[in-house]
Amino acid sequence: MPHRTIRTRMLPSAGMAALAGVVACGQDSGESAVGDGEAQVALNGAEAATAVHSSARHDFRVVTVADGLDHPWSLAWLPSGEMLIVERPGRLRIVRDGVLQPEPVAGWPTVYRDEGQGGFMDILPHPDFAGNNWLYLSYGKPNEEGSAGTTTVARGRWDDGRVTDVEEIFESSAWHDNNNHFSGRMAFGLDGYLYLTVGDRMFEPDMMADHPALDVTNHMGTIVRLHDDGRVPDDNPFVGRGDALPEIWSYGHRNLQGLAVDPGTGDVWSNEHGPRGGDELNLIVSGGDYGWPVVSHGINYDGTVYTTETAGDAVESPRFVWTPSIGISGMMIYRGDAFPWWRGSAFVGGMVGEQLARVILEGTDALGVETLLHGELGRIRDVREGPDGLIYLALEHAEELTAVVRLEPVASDVMPPG
Repeated sequence: MPHRTIRTRMLPSAGMAALAGVVACGQDSGESAVGDGEAQVALNGAEAATAVHSSARHDFRVVTVADGLDHPWSLAWLPSGEMLIVERPGRLRIVRDGVLQPEPVAGWPTVYRDEGQGGFMDILPHPDFAGNNWLYLSYGKPNEEGSAGTTTVARGRWDDGRVTDVEEIFESSAWHDNNNHFSGRMAFGLDGYLYLTVGDRMFEPDMMADHPALDVTNHMGTIVRLHDDGRVPDDNPFVGRGDALPEIWSYGHRNLQGLAVDPGTGDVWSNEHGPRGGDELNLIVSGGDYGWPVVSHGINYDGTVYTTETAGDAVESPRFVWTPSIGISGMMIYRGDAFPWWRGSAFVGGMVGEQLARVILEGTDALGVETLLHGELGRIRDVREGPDGLIYLALEHAEELTAVVRLEPVASDVMPPG
């Protein structure tokens, strides 16, 4: 498709009757002063929980589901209705019958570090969980000395509040002694394969063509595709090549914080942090090169420019670009019934941007963005659709315990589509 960039403008969520973003042609300025969501803001969730929030299509309330959480990073549900919450320092928590259980689920591996980004990252039930009880966990794995870590996936069998038969099924070739850009988002495709994001481990962008994200002999800056037991599918794009790792599905990524499979189409979507400016929403294709850092809409944190290229003939262009950055985080493609006008939209959390962004999709094109809850809840780390069709958010703060909340519709006079 032709390359397009889209400028968004931040608008209050309350009282908006029009979309809060427009499609525009040309190059974004990249003048964001922050990246990767470093800024920390105190929560004001108590006020938000009592308010009715208006959007272009739906009115809703924000209701607390679980509180007192330490850096909640991701959410999932079991067929029983129990909610699983990952806490980054290395705990998996359970919400059972609406109550957060005090003890974490035991049996998982030790994390690289319980600070920074190298802890527990994502939890994912197997598509046939009802038949095999497999749970998948991505985490930062330490080496024997604890001096370096890498993105790794383990799975274990769920057994009434604990896991057994835990086994490592994938260890990425992305070892580094820092504690950044592990990524670690997982999703099962409609093809039955497991997709995993592996970050670039924050190598400097001035390495340009020698950057490890463009070197397919390692897993840095990639999305990998695996069988459910970690084996490599025969139709992966680099299978049989001596100069590439066979697990790689796409490459040239920076720090991928959201990964979602559209349950209606099977399309695989991901988002990733730009540095200072240039957060991206990408449609993921087999063998795709996403260009980082040779092609980017961002600049260095110190304001210097490392590339002027925003597109390339052999590079997959983003479907959406945020400049300034909102510090993108978890994402999902909404297909529920609770908010019928929102079906088919991509929902992306913003950390430094403190917002929930609804990207309006038409097929694989992004038409614009509606900004919800801007500045009202603080940092949004994950976004999920629950089995009830409601939208759940994991909130995060650097120094305080936080909550998981959900958006519940409020009756209005707006007629649903169809």
